[in-house]
Amino acid sequence: MQSATFSPLPHAGGILKNYINGEFVDSELYFDNINPVNGQRINQVSEANQELVDSAVAAARTALKGEWQQMSLAQRCALLHKVADGIEARFDEFVAAEMADTGKSLNQAKTIDIPRGAANFRVFADLVKAQASECFHTATPDGLGALNYSVNKPLGVVAVIAPWNLPLLLLTWKLAPALATGNTVVVKPSEETPATATLLAEVMDAAGIPPGVFNLLHGFGENSTGAMLTQHTGIDAVTFTGESKTGSAIMRAAADGVKSLSFELGGKNAALIFADSDFDAAVEGTCRSVFTNGGQVCLCTERVYVERSIYPQFVAAMKAKAEALKIGWPTDHDTDMGPLISHQHRNKVLAFFHSAKADGAEVVCGGGVPSFGDERDQGAFVEPSIFTGLSESSQLQRQEVFGPICHISPFDTEQQAIELANNSEYGLAATVWTQNLSRAHRVAQQMDVGITWVNTWYLRDLRTPFGGVKLSGLGREGGVHSLSFYSEPMNICIKL
Repeated sequence: MQSATFSPLPHAGGILKNYINGEFVDSELYFDNINPVNGQRINQVSEANQELVDSAVAAARTALKGEWQQMSLAQRCALLHKVADGIEARFDEFVAAEMADTGKSLNQAKTIDIPRGAANFRVFADLVKAQASECFHTATPDGLGALNYSVNKPLGVVAVIAPWNLPLLLLTWKLAPALATGNTVVVKPSEETPATATLLAEVMDAAGIPPGVFNLLHGFGENSTGAMLTQHTGIDAVTFTGESKTGSAIMRAAADGVKSLSFELGGKNAALIFADSDFDAAVEGTCRSVFTNGGQVCLCTERVYVERSIYPQFVAAMKAKAEALKIGWPTDHDTDMGPLISHQHRNKVLAFFHSAKADGAEVVCGGGVPSFGDERDQGAFVEPSIFTGLSESSQLQRQEVFGPICHISPFDTEQQAIELANNSEYGLAATVWTQNLSRAHRVAQQMDVGITWVNTWYLRDLRTPFGGVKLSGLGREGGVHSLSFYSEPMNICIKL
């Protein structure tokens, strides 16, 4: 029997501490970090209290006007490149920590999560050097004119609240542009995935990031570290990725201080499969968009709409693909899907399964918990699941599940497909599968989402705008859009 031991595993059996003003700090109030593969404790985490939150914010405010502000842009960017180098130097440790916290496969951690975590620092360090400003020659009555030009200034102290599904990747996706534009930060990773953020603090320290520029606080959201941070008067902006209802709570907390906000929230993403699509590619791509990371990616597909003439064939092909997925040890090279993040989240996902069955859904495959006969039975695994037969008003079709599940429905016309896809309170992403070029452009532009993929999924250019509409978010991240959020343009007028 294979063991679920991860090696090398930093801080195994120890304590993950907070990092404030260049020092690791212990609050002596702890919570357990649990491995979702087998339910065993990996280590303990020091939960930040109000005193530590105050200290971290104060350190960030002091650093904002200190050495970090006095550095040239070239020096600041060089440090961010050193951070990227530091992640890569400890690559195996980051992979092990990410796998232990999330249960995701070795292949995903090695090829996506950790490489992108490092790449984000390089991308934004290079992009900020070309950040645009404006300059205008303005006519004046005396004929001499005036020169108006803008300079980009940092927002100030930014609270960075990261999710548990792609812990390092999505943390650095926010952190890198915030630092590149000269802000200081207080980071709160998810309580479910504290390890890679702690390793990142060690890398920041070793790279020479000045004390107070990067601060790390562990803890929960409501009535804990997250709430203390978002409500803090010393915070100038909040960037958050997570559930829509949490985004609403943060918005209320930030209202009094009129803090700048950037939210990437939930999704109930649709895939449209037209009869003229490359059938095999559409099945392969949709299977990937449904089941990647156990469906625990904001961009994953949960609603699949298939043109009626190929509907039975498509459902059968998806069933075969789902049943062929290997659920297992993250360390196995052929593992396709690991566990969900926690037993609590599994209970939420299973509740959706039960609701769907009660509403009369047909279970095409899955719908339950796999049995292994070993310590994985104590983990948080769920079967890859496909349902059909539900109305658009059912709970499964309306609410985000965030698990390895999709519902497949038929459609008859292009217009009906568009209406079905847009019939959601969410609006993050959509996929369209067709070989008709005109239809591809026509349908893609009618999706009420922030990003539409045609004949692909999860293909990203980090320079492009990323974000959602409706309950799926506020603002855009990526490229110059991230730089614009984390900086404030100031106009200077010089009379000539």
